[in-house]
Amino acid sequence: MVWVPLRSTTTDRRAPLRAAPARRTTMSLEWLLDWSWSLDGLRDFIATGIQSFRDCDASALAAVACLLLLFVWYCYHVGREQPRAYPTVNALMQSAEANGVQNGFVYCHSPECVRCAHHDGLNQKLYHNLQEYAKRYSWSGMGRIHKGIREQGRYLNSRPSIQKPEVFFLPDLPTMPYFSRDAQKHDVELLERNFQTILCEFETLYKAFSNCSLPQGWKMNSTPSGEWFTFYLVNQGMCVPRNCRRCPRTYRLLGSLRTCIGNNVFGNACISVLSPGTVIAEHYGPTNIRIRCHLGLKTPSNCELVVGGEPQCWAEGRCLLFDDSFLHTAFHEGPPEEGPRVVFMVDLWHPNVAAAERQALDFIFAPGR
Repeated sequence: MVWVPLRSTTTDRRAPLRAAPARRTTMSLEWLLDWSWSLDGLRDFIATGIQSFRDCDASALAAVACLLLLFVWYCYHVGREQPRAYPTVNALMQSAEANGVQNGFVYCHSPECVRCAHHDGLNQKLYHNLQEYAKRYSWSGMGRIHKGIREQGRYLNSRPSIQKPEVFFLPDLPTMPYFSRDAQKHDVELLERNFQTILCEFETLYKAFSNCSLPQGWKMNSTPSGEWFTFYLVNQGMCVPRNCRRCPRTYRLLGSLRTCIGNNVFGNACISVLSPGTVIAEHYGPTNIRIRCHLGLKTPSNCELVVGGEPQCWAEGRCLLFDDSFLHTAFHEGPPEEGPRVVFMVDLWHPNVAAAERQALDFIFAPGR
């Protein structure tokens, strides 16, 4: 076999090699020399770059350094930012942005509403929050929550139409539309003992309605007919400072309740007012981990709450407990001269949610998480 050398394409600095064909007898030798020349070119290139860098003035170098620092900071900021599976939730569950009825049920269109903002990544976000909680504390007692998050899609889709919580379903909780007063006896009795206090603060607030159509702090909610107003002290786990200052004794009372949900997005406390002729369209609440408590402040005739197809009437100075993850509605068909129906509404823990589970759920569903 005879090696046939390729035609040389190198520069004049390799001309002596062409004058000595005996030294180019193998391709391996030529490759070795090519590699040596490449190193020389690389060395020249680096030397040229260093000299160019030395020739730059101080202002240009400072500008380059600033741009480099900004780029590094941007990369760090983007890298540490956690993706959000659902947005910050600081809006009302039945908010003023609610403006439509779909399939016979109330739905609002606020992107901040925890009940109405559906996101494909919600289950992944909840599981991530559960893992973070378990790292800080413990997996002990997390069986139902873990099971609920892992199979959330199946639970929400397979629930009978009478009970369909729209955000989170905790399995293996007793299911019933209404609860007895003994379910949260301490808090029920405390609210009822302070009935007059809450009523007086409401009446002071309600006087402002004679001066304008919707006083500051009140929200108007969407209804098929009539008017439904709410005055929130706690709005999806976040207190409303301006409103709390206007009802100081009622707000302090919330701190004395043992089972009030005050640290996660499923907790609310407000005054709810239905004017005569108002009907609230049927709808579901976001979860079954709570029971909703209504303390009757003003209860005219022909006012009813219907939960899971079962009607109940409010009574002044008495609490009514129900699970709002059931399909429910309310209406006021009393005469105008009897005035509005008014209740103080507060969300309490479902009595069968254990203390360890409450702590974990507060962490998982903390406002803004």
